[in-house]
Formats: sequence, C-alpha cells, structure tokens
Amino acid sequence: MMMERLNSNLLTGEQKRRFEAVSASPVTVLQIGEGNFLRGFADWMLHVSREQGLFHGSVAVTQPRSTGKAKIEELAAQDGIYTLVIRGLEDGLPVERQSMVSIFSQIINPYEEWNRFIALAESDDLRFVISNTTEAGIAYKQEQLSESPIASFPGKMAYLLYRRYLAFGGAEDKGLIFLPCELLERNGDTLRDIVIRYSLDWGFPDDFRAWLASSNRFLNTLVDRIVTGYPGEEQAQAWFSEWSYTDRLLTTAEPYHLWAIQGEETLDEQLPLQKAGLNVHWTNDLRPYQQRKVRILNAAHTWMAPLGILHGVEHVRELMEHQVLGQAVKAMVRFEIIPTLPYSVGEMNTYADTVFERFNNPFIRHRLSDISMNSLSKFKVRLLPSLSHYADLGLQIPEGLVVGMAGLLRYYCIAQVDGQFEGRDFQGGTYVVRDDAESLMRIAEIWAKTKKNGEDLQSTIKELLALTTVWGKDLSDWIGLADSICYWWVKAEGGDRG
Repeated sequence: MMMERLNSNLLTGEQKRRFEAVSASPVTVLQIGEGNFLRGFADWMLHVSREQGLFHGSVAVTQPRSTGKAKIEELAAQDGIYTLVIRGLEDGLPVERQSMVSIFSQIINPYEEWNRFIALAESDDLRFVISNTTEAGIAYKQEQLSESPIASFPGKMAYLLYRRYLAFGGAEDKGLIFLPCELLERNGDTLRDIVIRYSLDWGFPDDFRAWLASSNRFLNTLVDRIVTGYPGEEQAQAWFSEWSYTDRLLTTAEPYHLWAIQGEETLDEQLPLQKAGLNVHWTNDLRPYQQRKVRILNAAHTWMAPLGILHGVEHVRELMEHQVLGQAVKAMVRFEIIPTLPYSVGEMNTYADTVFERFNNPFIRHRLSDISMNSLSKFKVRLLPSLSHYADLGLQIPEGLVVGMAGLLRYYCIAQVDGQFEGRDFQGGTYVVRDDAESLMRIAEIWAKTKKNGEDLQSTIKELLALTTVWGKDLSDWIGLADSICYWWVKAEGGDRG
C-alpha cells in the first residue's frame, strides 16, 4: 500500500494542536539555512523548549543560496514538519528516540519571495537570527545593491537591518540578536564586521551604523553535534513502515549536543534553551569550550586518521575497537593532552568520556579518509600545541604524541602519481592524500630525493620536521623527537627502513 508523505493533514490530536499553535505563533526567530544540521540541532532545541511550554514563538526559515531550493521546497510540501531520530550511546547503553518536529511558521525562498523576506524586517516580534551557511557563507564578496535579491548572507543581513532601522525609526529596542552556527572562531564578530562593510559599500547613513553597533548583537558561538542526516534507505523504509508515513526530510543525529554562546545567562529568558534542560551554556568566555573541543575531540580525530589508514582501518568506531590503537588514543588524551590544558583534570576527563562514547556510536560510520583531509593544518592547530607544551619546557615528548607525529609523517610518505599524491599503507595498499598542493609537492620532493640519494631515515625526518612553512616553527631540534619518530617508524615497518 502506498504510504502518504508527512504533512499537516496526517496529524491528529496533540500533534495537530501543536502544529496549529506553531502556525499561529509570532515569528521570533529568522533562520538562514534549512539543512540537516540546523534541523537536527537548533530547531530540535526550540521544539524541545516549546514542548515544555517555555518557548512561545516560531521560526521563519529560508535557504542561503539561490541554487539550493530543493530542500526549502520539500519543507513547504511537508508544511514544515519533519522527523528527527536521535540514536547512539548514553552511559554506554544504546538509545533511539523519535520526534516529529514542528517549529516553522513561515517557509520562504528569498530569491523568489524577496518582498516577503524583507517584510520580516518590519516584524515587531522578530528577535533572533540563527544561521548555518557553512564557513564560506560568512565571507565578503563585493556586490551591488539593487532591487534584486542580495546573494550573500551578510549582505542580506545588512539590508534587512537597514530596512528594520527605517521601519522602527532607529528604536533602541528593535535590534536583533545573531547566533551564527558556522564553524568559525569568533563567528559573530566576523559576521558583524562584514555586515558593517556592506553598509559602508552601500552608503547607508552614519546613524544607521551607530544603531547597528549599539542595538544589535552578534554573539560568538560554538556548536557541537553530529547530525548524520537521512539514513540508509533500508533503515528509512523500515521506519516508514512502522510510522505509516514517508518523510523526505527524515534526519538522524547523535544524542550529544552542545551550544556555547558568548552572552549573559539572562538571554535564556528570551530563548529558554538552558531552562529546558538542554546542554546550552551562556558564557562570557568561549575559550574553554573551544580549546577542549580542539585539543581533545578534534586532536583525537587527527591522531587516529593517518594511523588508522596506515593500519587498514576505515572508520572511527573500528579504530576505537582496535586492540592497540583504541587504547592508545585514549591514553594519549588522558595522560598526555589533558595535563597540558589549564582546566580541571576531572572536568576534562569527564568531557573525554563523552568524546569516546560518541566515537563508539554504532549508528555513525565516520570515515577516516574524510577526517584525514588537510591533516597538516589540522595537526598544527589540534596536536602541535600539546607537543609544544613539553618541548617548550625542555621535556621529552610523551610516547603517544610522538606516535601521532610519526604516523602523520609516515602517512605523508608520498609520491606524485597521475596528478595526485599517493602513499602506501603497512600492507602495501595505496591511498590518496588530500591537502595543500604546495605542501604536498614539497614533501613529495623530499621523499623523492631521499629515495634517489639513498639518504637515511633520520636525516629525512629532520628535514620534514624543519619545514617551517608547514608547522610554523622548526621542530627538528626538539629533544629526542626525530630519534623517537625513527624508532617508531622502524618498529612499525617491521624493521624495514626502506
């Protein structure tokens, strides 16, 4: 039997009542971005808050690019309703929870409904702007102001705010609060600066810019949740049979979520997410949240990707279950990285516990080949500060961090083949390395020279460690580092120095 697609006509009882209440609620949040992440993160949070009777507004959602209207059309076809399935591990036990999310009261394609989009500027109820346009979305691109829809996200915001300024006569209490979810450090500050730049380009008056600075807030945020999107078709069809409807916007996500926002806790009165019991933190300092994520979670990813690929391991969970590498990455984080951080060891170990549980999620197949892209720059930001901590103190770098560096250099033992850079794993299989072309070329040249001249491994390792263009500093004279890398290398290759 043909199942009907999810829409408001299928709703009954409490679900119908909630949908009608959302549809009748004022738009308090403008959302730029209709993709899986925001639907599995911010929209789900608003849905949870609303279910508890804490959030009384609704969301107007738009897509950020003119070329990506398929999903906004899917949302419109489903009356803004979609299913979110949260599945993973909590306290070591598998969980699976389903929610039918209804939080959108307006669904707008700004490239076809520009006047409807701009009309939001005159909304007395509008208070927040949430965005996820990818890192490339918060960028300045020179464009002319005309009657046509503005292409860039920051440009749209500059014009929207100008129209709001005009509509309310520059009233101090009519500014907006921006919560960008793009993965940029100081994302709010960056967005604000670009909005100001557009206002200068377009000749908006000085009084507007003064209002922009004094009455609007662009808050820096840090977001963390793996939203895996639409599941495999077999799983989707099994759920559809169970639910008796289909859903083209079905989204899956892990249980863990974190939203750290640089702002005062009283803002939770307007956007009651923390009050709803969600892992949302209003803070005056994002650095602890950013640093622990980069130096623990991201560092562990960057440590495991090259080593896993060299050992023939494909996914994060598979590596965590590896009899050697799984325990090694845990020990490296707990006993070598966490002591270098200026925070409570207990708190950092608790955070590490959540990270390892997320890595073991049986529903996520996170490919190491994807994580390994641009490993050089990732290593410099995520792992090198931990190595530097010991080197700057004149100490021998601990074994786990050395193994991570050694694995990285072994992974980048590459040659250029048919326009791409290839390496070989410990079993002799080939893999393609994706990174900055100039750095790859320089490294490949060093290895080619080594092979041609029969240079010894230690000399080559020292030459690689001395690449200041890659590491930002010369690492070749760090106490025992080159020797330790060579020792690991020979041991890992079974005694073969070639």
